Amino acid sequence: MESLEYQLLFARAPGLTAEHVVALLERHGSLEAALARSLALSPAVGSVPRAAMQFLLHPDRARLASDLAWLRSSGAQLIGILDPAYPLRLRQIHQPPPFLYVLGRAEILLSPQLAIVGSRNPTAGGRATARGFAAQLALAGLTITSGLAQGIDAAAHEGALAHGSTVAVCGTGLDITYPTTNAALSAEIAARGVMISEFPPGTPPLRANFPQRNRIISGLGLGILVVEAARESGSLITARYALEQGREVFAIPGSIHSPLARGCHQLIRSGATLVETISDILSELNFSIMNQIVVSEAIAPAPSGESPPALDKAYEILLDALGFEPASLESLADSTGFPGESLASMLLVLELEGRVAIHPGGRYCRVP
Repeated sequence: MESLEYQLLFARAPGLTAEHVVALLERHGSLEAALARSLALSPAVGSVPRAAMQFLLHPDRARLASDLAWLRSSGAQLIGILDPAYPLRLRQIHQPPPFLYVLGRAEILLSPQLAIVGSRNPTAGGRATARGFAAQLALAGLTITSGLAQGIDAAAHEGALAHGSTVAVCGTGLDITYPTTNAALSAEIAARGVMISEFPPGTPPLRANFPQRNRIISGLGLGILVVEAARESGSLITARYALEQGREVFAIPGSIHSPLARGCHQLIRSGATLVETISDILSELNFSIMNQIVVSEAIAPAPSGESPPALDKAYEILLDALGFEPASLESLADSTGFPGESLASMLLVLELEGRVAIHPGGRYCRVP
């Protein structure tokens, strides 16, 4: 077992890749031996970057001491590329992270995973879809992986925690809560799931970090499901990584009028599997048919369950006009013929019943 202090040292070395670390370990047997011998820094070792060599020779000892203190106080781990606890599928991608900082149940990283990603500003329907799919897929035995962002990511983590496990891949150091709005969710994942990052403690939410962490989100799993994504969405970067890594790509279609459906439609045109139910995913992944049966039975409504209260004709007309895409009060008035004052009152009733959600800009949509 490598000394934790040496792992922390090499994890901080700038520009040091998994390929460099593997070459050093194969040549010298351990990181400690590699550093102790002058050969570790010679051109024959495998072109260790100059910046990395300088750091290894003259490390920031105060920062390393701080890293060690945080690991010990938080209960986090540092897992190297050749550690048995390092996820095998991630090890096989192009440029895997040489080290992973891990907070929570590290054994979850070895379970079969599916990534769910999407918009940071989804519709209520998109958020409900992500949460529902994550819950059902977790019930089927898949660990749900996502990036802990607002919106679809957060909904996927929440759904997964309802029936199984989840992995949050962070674009910051694990000692930083980002975004702060997900603080409670982060704490729950650290307690019941697992959080990982290739970035050392103290790393802020730099913009360049997030596309980089996306290759880990896709690399950990068997495939990736995209729920609501605009054409320029970062989710499409994750999907591109998935294709490069030989992973399955799934996308949920939406309205042709919704900007948040265009990224998914673009993926489907490019060959992604169109998804309507979780069976579309489980079948494509060759997941056990028994898992699909168990899920179907588990999510079937109980025969004795109470039905939602019946709506009168006016409310049914309003819901039919509303659909699952956000609509303004003005457009609803045009399509239903109801006066604005009546619509506002009816929408409030439907919102209180959980049938309708309000979006920024005073728009409304149905909740699945």
